[in-house]
Amino acid sequence: MVKIGDIELGKFPLLLAPMEDVSDPPFRALCKENGADVVYTEFISSEGLIRDAAKSVMKLDIYEKERPVGIQIFGANLDSMLKSIDIVEKTNPDIIDINFGCPVKKVVCKGAGAGILKDIDKMELLTREMAKRTKLPVTVKTRLGWDEKTIKIVEVAERIQDAGAKAITIHGRTRAQMYKGSADWSLISEVKNNQRMKIPVFGNGDVNTPERAVEMRDEFGLDGAMIGRASIGNPWFFNQVKHYFKTGEHLPPPSINERIEMAEKHLRMSIDWKGEKLGVLETRRHYSNYFKGIPDFKKYRNIMVTTDHSDELLLLFSDLKKQFASQPVFI
Repeated sequence: MVKIGDIELGKFPLLLAPMEDVSDPPFRALCKENGADVVYTEFISSEGLIRDAAKSVMKLDIYEKERPVGIQIFGANLDSMLKSIDIVEKTNPDIIDINFGCPVKKVVCKGAGAGILKDIDKMELLTREMAKRTKLPVTVKTRLGWDEKTIKIVEVAERIQDAGAKAITIHGRTRAQMYKGSADWSLISEVKNNQRMKIPVFGNGDVNTPERAVEMRDEFGLDGAMIGRASIGNPWFFNQVKHYFKTGEHLPPPSINERIEMAEKHLRMSIDWKGEKLGVLETRRHYSNYFKGIPDFKKYRNIMVTTDHSDELLLLFSDLKKQFASQPVFI
């Protein structure tokens, strides 16, 4: 049984990765309904929280049905990070996660995200003080290192654990790699195989098929998989992996109508949460994957990713459901 603090997650849990402008409450809820064991918010700026910035505060919203949910925060200033803990606690999440892995330049240049990989002492300090500040379990997401010459992930993970973290997720790339090349799970496995490690070690990066999830579990011996890009426009992915775990067989892909219904549900939830403009805009990134591989679907997909009006989208979804009702096409 894998546990984060007192939260029981079963064997080899599947975690939805925190993704900017993707893992908002509607999408997290859909992934939870479709097999995700833990979901994480988009990363939230500690400086934005203490300034009461609207975008940062909005990211604190949680649906009860998505629990257990972790709120992820980033920053490099200890005082700001501690104050943000106090703010986050009021929203009653199940987990607080620290982002030590975001490779984006505007975050890194402030010494936050993956930028802190250049200062392991500070990484340890932030973890320790934040864990002391809250009764909630604190977890950490990080990368292998700043670049291939500075990989010290076994030592880093030990120090993070000793500082009070209840779990660590490691993306199998360095900051220098960004999202290029292949994730190196062997180095994450070295962390897991370190006899001093007692907390769960989750792997992240390139878990894009059920077979890859099995590989991470059985060949690399990790405690769970955090899934990011493979879930975009594909919240079914978690159940597909779990079905493969149980049977060794693939679930049939969702039919076109199932995809249309999921896209419509996602849109309606997003509008309810963010309003018309943002609700329409921020579901666009999912449509290519919702309808990936369907022959002669490009003209419909182009409408989905260009219209600014939900009425047009909902009418299109309605027409498509009628059009494909007699065609149980699978892709």
